[in-house]
Amino acid sequence: MRSGGDVKQMRALALAVLGAVFLGAQGRDQMVEWPHYGGDAGHGKYSVAADITAANAGDLELAWTWQTADRPMPAYNVRPGGFETTPIMIDDVLYANTSFHQVAALNPETGEQLWLFDPRTYEEGPPLSGTGLNSRGVAFWRGENGEARIFIAGRQRLFAIDARSGKPVATFAGGGAAALNENLGRDVPRLHTQVTSPPVVYRNLVIIGTGVPDRLQYRGDPPGTVQAFDVRTGRRVWVFFTIPQSASDFGADTWGNESWKTAGHTNVWAPISLDEARGLLYLPTSTPSGDYWGGGRPGANLFAESLVCLDALTGQRRWHFQAIHHGLWDYDFASAPTLATTTVNGSRVDVVAQVSKQGFVYVFDRVTGRPVWPIEERPVDTNTDVPGERVFPTQPYPTRPPPLVPQGISLDDANDLTPEIKRLAEEQLKRFRLGPLYTPPSLKGTIQRPSQNGAANWGGAAFDPGSGWLFVKVVDSYHVSTLCKNDLQDPYVTWEYSNYCGQYGLFTSRAPQGPGAPAQPVSPMSDRAPDSVNYSGAALGGIPLTKPPYAYLVAVDLNKGDIAWKVPFGEGSQAIRQHPLLKGVTLPERLGTTGNMGPIVTRGGVVLIGGGDPFLYAFDKTTGKELARVATPQRTSANPMTYRTRAGRQFVVIATGAGTDGTLAAFALKGDRR
Repeated sequence: MRSGGDVKQMRALALAVLGAVFLGAQGRDQMVEWPHYGGDAGHGKYSVAADITAANAGDLELAWTWQTADRPMPAYNVRPGGFETTPIMIDDVLYANTSFHQVAALNPETGEQLWLFDPRTYEEGPPLSGTGLNSRGVAFWRGENGEARIFIAGRQRLFAIDARSGKPVATFAGGGAAALNENLGRDVPRLHTQVTSPPVVYRNLVIIGTGVPDRLQYRGDPPGTVQAFDVRTGRRVWVFFTIPQSASDFGADTWGNESWKTAGHTNVWAPISLDEARGLLYLPTSTPSGDYWGGGRPGANLFAESLVCLDALTGQRRWHFQAIHHGLWDYDFASAPTLATTTVNGSRVDVVAQVSKQGFVYVFDRVTGRPVWPIEERPVDTNTDVPGERVFPTQPYPTRPPPLVPQGISLDDANDLTPEIKRLAEEQLKRFRLGPLYTPPSLKGTIQRPSQNGAANWGGAAFDPGSGWLFVKVVDSYHVSTLCKNDLQDPYVTWEYSNYCGQYGLFTSRAPQGPGAPAQPVSPMSDRAPDSVNYSGAALGGIPLTKPPYAYLVAVDLNKGDIAWKVPFGEGSQAIRQHPLLKGVTLPERLGTTGNMGPIVTRGGVVLIGGGDPFLYAFDKTTGKELARVATPQRTSANPMTYRTRAGRQFVVIATGAGTDGTLAAFALKGDRR
């Protein structure tokens, strides 16, 4: 017989257990995950978390930070690169990665590190691009038996990690990593490919594209491929080649002189999007080599600079659209396509929207590939002074939505902040070839606007399903695209003409690092404008030749194909604000901050973005009004993400800084200490 005390204790224990069960269920109900790099597999970058609103966004404060584990590795002549991670949050655990492809599991409430996986990719030595190593995200897979794995692609390997322990999965490819450079139709030398974007997981497949450094411009350089691997065994299941592998392959006739045999790149370095319900993949592809001279690859060059839809299980092509024929402008699709559902002419349509470097938004029916609004083939300027070049006579122009940034350049675009600045800007503009979008590169130097960095880059767009609006940060920049006869002093550049022109060329600042790297030749082209974004000459000293603002946040109504609102984004360069030529001049509060980072949007009514400034910004998604900006530890360097923990607190997390200073910063509402 139990005593009264025993009964009371058992009742208390029972109530505690019931309470724990209730709280656990409540926690699961209120937890909002961010399970993919882009929020969902379709890269909508949208969250239903709504605690942070237009009314209280100004109350965000720094809650915790986590500093990158990367440190210089002098023994391998490697240093940390950009810190551009966008973490994922699943099961109340945050997973973030570093430029060295290290993966950390963190407590999402406190930032406490739970485990750290180090693949030691730095031991392979410095990258060919000279920009340092980089990695932007990871992917998650859960098996039927409760297995949980994290996947990250680093350099030329795909790593599988146990999500609970942080240990490599020994049964995956016989040691935890699958090779990405084997059996690809031609020899792919060590380090001649790399991966910066996260993989895609579909059922029991993990799917990954690849990057080829721009400075590789030799005959037979690596072709673009997308590969699918079994998530358990690491066995390759299928491979899709973006460049034909035989004369009978689809698109081979678009590579004149059988140039498909030697052309490379056309790779998928940007994130891939997935329609999980239909099992459809959407690949954004890049420019063939060389980026600015196509004399060695006459024709349209499928599937370069295209949106390609594949069957995710088999890798078979369903449809494609080529946005640039015979690309000469490095206008590769740099961001993940956005999968959305809109209402067009009264009908619901599942669409895929692709923002672009050239400032267009291409919108298609997700299943058929038919454009939602007409896309017209229009004649373009084909005049060229570059030997061997055959410029393609037409290019596709979307009729809706309108371009998000100015395209092309003339003397009317000269910066007119002061009469002196306008005079100097016009002097510089007159040195070069000017013209509309798709004016070819030249030996004289053509001002290309938008620049090769583009209007939209890897930051991509965010979609609000409630309104049907797409949000994207775009940059208004230009560069001087100058070609020269190849001096053959770089073993990685063998085409007859290129934009590698000695110390004034595009790749001078991206030279290989370390012992044995080729010396950089001194160019006789002393009057050549360096191939850099917003070059303006010594007199203007960093003040762009064009008028501000230089960046915008834009809302595009995908129901109508219109721009809903467009506002200047970012305070812009302090060097410009403090320039002697602008002393005493009242400048706009928002000059525009350039950079590749993009936004997210929430049900709480806010668009959140760092965008390269040392602030986290919040905008009203309906009006574009800037609601708040909160200081970050350093300049923001990636897309943000948001989640609500099991305890019920919403956080916004964003990467800041670079190199050893890379810091993950988490923000939450003041006074919210649940």
